Amino acid sequence: MDTAVLDQLLDWSSRPWFRLGNTDITLLRVVGLVAILFFFWWFASLLERSLRQMARAGNMVKFSDSAIFALTRIVRYLVWILGSIVGLAYLGFDLASLAIVGGAMSVGIGFGLQNIFSNLVSGILILVEKTLKLGDFVDLQSGVVGKVTEIGLRYTRVTTNDNVDVIVPNSEFINGRVTNWTLDDHLRRIHVSFGVAYGSDKNVVRDAVTAAARQVSGTIDQPGRAPEVWLVNFGDSSLDFELVVWVSHDLAISPGRTHARYLWEIETALAAAGIEIPFPQRDLHVRSGRLTVDLAGGLPPASAGPESVVR
Repeated sequence: MDTAVLDQLLDWSSRPWFRLGNTDITLLRVVGLVAILFFFWWFASLLERSLRQMARAGNMVKFSDSAIFALTRIVRYLVWILGSIVGLAYLGFDLASLAIVGGAMSVGIGFGLQNIFSNLVSGILILVEKTLKLGDFVDLQSGVVGKVTEIGLRYTRVTTNDNVDVIVPNSEFINGRVTNWTLDDHLRRIHVSFGVAYGSDKNVVRDAVTAAARQVSGTIDQPGRAPEVWLVNFGDSSLDFELVVWVSHDLAISPGRTHARYLWEIETALAAAGIEIPFPQRDLHVRSGRLTVDLAGGLPPASAGPESVVR
């Protein structure tokens, strides 16, 4: 490149655009700011991955996966904040005037950034409190049901059993009802309802259904958590039972499929035991009277009345 052109380019890139404090803002300084921010962004990601690998390799104090994720993610955010401060200082920003900027930000938050700020604070609380971890199976008040696959500073990604990713604002986990099925214990108890015909032997039903439950891989069968069959109601057409069974984590996080698998085994076991699963029915009782059929029209005459006998 021609030296004159290079000198002209350097002169143009060094020409002040405006003045910030005691620093002239030029193209070179803006490029330097972008380079600083990019470096800290890259370094934060690299540091996060390295810390996770070291922790999982056992080179650090042994933590659970959720604790490792929370710790490394917080470190990443701290590096971002440090990079932002260094970039502002390089640009000539007077850090002593952060109070003025904070006041301006508070006005902005009051006019429309309160949701973003709420999500940021909620994300930090989730990571610090550890009430929500990667791999937890949650049921939100909004109707979202699935496994937590990512916890960000602004949002949490929940993946449903249909492999649909739902981006949920972090404030929903703080302000709304959250059912965490796997917070402290990965085992869960479920209830599977079914009915049998009146006259069926209750003991045979119990033995057949508990044996059927044990055929499902993932059923917990240990003292205090063995499968049970409860008689819960005398229905209109059936004796209503519930299979009460503890299931493993893999079954707990797919409730629809798990329920279907138990129903499949229950129907097979009841059919093998000769126990009938009734369908809804109604009995018509007629106290007295007589039904006369009109041979021409095939319908009872109007005089037959409501006490006709139906056969």
